[in-house]
Amino acid sequence: MKKYRDLSPSPRTIMTPGPVEADPRVLRAMSFPILGQFDPEFTGLMNETMEMLRELFQTTNRWAYPIDGTSRSGIEAVLTSLIEPGDRVFVPIFGRFGHLLVEIAERCGAMVSTLEQEWGKVFDQEQVIRHIGANRPHIVAMVHGETSTGCMQPLADIGKACREMDVLFVVDAVATIGGVPVEPDEWCIDAVIGGTQKCLSIPSGMAPISYNQRAEAKVLKRKKIERGLRPAHHPESSQTQIRGIQSNYFDLSQLQDYWSADRLNHHTEATSMLYALREGVRIVLEEGLEARFARHRAQEAALVAGIQAMGMTLYGDPTCKLPVVTCVMIPPGVDGESVRAMLLDDFGIEIASSFGPLKGKIWRIGTMGYSCRKKNVLHILGALEAVLARHGARVHTGQAVQAALDSYGRSRYE
Repeated sequence: MKKYRDLSPSPRTIMTPGPVEADPRVLRAMSFPILGQFDPEFTGLMNETMEMLRELFQTTNRWAYPIDGTSRSGIEAVLTSLIEPGDRVFVPIFGRFGHLLVEIAERCGAMVSTLEQEWGKVFDQEQVIRHIGANRPHIVAMVHGETSTGCMQPLADIGKACREMDVLFVVDAVATIGGVPVEPDEWCIDAVIGGTQKCLSIPSGMAPISYNQRAEAKVLKRKKIERGLRPAHHPESSQTQIRGIQSNYFDLSQLQDYWSADRLNHHTEATSMLYALREGVRIVLEEGLEARFARHRAQEAALVAGIQAMGMTLYGDPTCKLPVVTCVMIPPGVDGESVRAMLLDDFGIEIASSFGPLKGKIWRIGTMGYSCRKKNVLHILGALEAVLARHGARVHTGQAVQAALDSYGRSRYE
């Protein structure tokens, strides 16, 4: 008799802002045989992955490679490598993940300043630019797509202002890469971090990043030459210690040596995850970025049409809505967690609640990557309508799916 049963996770329709359903081709790629990390066949795959990531990020940057770990590992690697203790870092906050950037920057020893926008809105770019001009930070760190509020921040003018003032611009594009346009070169972004478990439909476990020569110069300035460091107690050692990158695992100066032609050993690469990343990005590029962006917009339009046909209210300013996350106000008197539980138990559908001031007030429905398809949108609309009726909510029954079908009739994407 077995002590533990065979692993057999329940099939789900995952309509959260992440993770989402992994593309079956990605899961198949993860089952392929392991290669040694210095096997020429594997290093060839590493080189291909870097080339594909440049296309994904729409950049000419030399450096585009993954950090092994969840999306947060990419954010930590970039900020840990760029922020010296005492650096002035400015973080405009319009949701939960802006606060995360603040926390990481503070842990790096930065002097952090912030602006906070009411949740459900984004910043006017000129407001951010005025703060940069008045305070002259070394680094501006900002979220592109804020999944906690379903809002997307315009960045192009902010990036150009940072470039003119010689300020490094770091962007968290975890929720947007592969689903909506992200253009580091055009928007003057110096370092950008993506995520795998959202619009790329790859299991969580890698964080693709890209950074330009401006960011690399800061990284190399801080590079520790281990044999040349004076002991920490040496009276002349303080400046050398400050310039060093504290983390070994997240040291971009060592990681780029690992990903360069030199292949200087840093860690053992996560072989199966690299297979997954390469296959997932290959699928994105095969579909084509513009076609993929259009597909995400079409699915969003159908979902929104169905929700509004039910008589439900969307949360947030519609002029800055994040196309891949739709936030819905929970109707008065309805237990939002009970609705989520019934969707999961009776329909196998998972949607998300939210955080902080929005906890218990909204649901968040993701239409990302492989989960972003007609079958899923129609399924969630029909199920949500039925569950809300069971909970006594006043919704217009029988209209949601029809409204979505009408939306699809105006679009060629399914």
